[in-house]
Amino acid sequence: MELQKNAALILIDQQKGILHPTLGSRNNPEAELRMLELLAFWRHSARPVIHVHHLSRSPDSVFWPGQAGVEVQPRFEPMAGEELIQKQVPDAFSGTRLEENLRKAGIGQLVIVGVATNNSVESTARTAGNLGFDTWVAEDACFTFDKADYFGNARSASEVHAMSLGNLHGEYATVSSVRRILEAG
Repeated sequence: MELQKNAALILIDQQKGILHPTLGSRNNPEAELRMLELLAFWRHSARPVIHVHHLSRSPDSVFWPGQAGVEVQPRFEPMAGEELIQKQVPDAFSGTRLEENLRKAGIGQLVIVGVATNNSVESTARTAGNLGFDTWVAEDACFTFDKADYFGNARSASEVHAMSLGNLHGEYATVSSVRRILEAG
């Protein structure tokens, strides 16, 4: 693994709504700390940072525009020069200029972190891989929530997280840890 000098860090949905108790139990309680480690490294090494925020089309969503849940968490506030992509569906490429902006900047490698692993992270990583980007997902800088499977069986956030990462690894992305990504940089 070698981290390119212009690899982009993509931080997904670090908004206040993701902390809402109605979303249920989650895994990786230190995921935000791992995200902040990567963010500090990216900023220090002057690599591109892209913040992706969700603006829901559903009035019942914690990400419905015009309410507090859509606001960015203060510790993830974009800095000058960092790109902000607003999406309305889980995939950060769908209906946005993300691919166009990455191609214009000559960026071919992406490190994706955020929430939810099985939703916006997986969807964005799948598309990135399909578009030919060298895509990495930092497993310990992502998290998700408990969820029932198709048959109604309760699955823990850890199980959902692991299955989602399993879906990605080796086919759409390289799943790794923050430590290994930092060592590659």
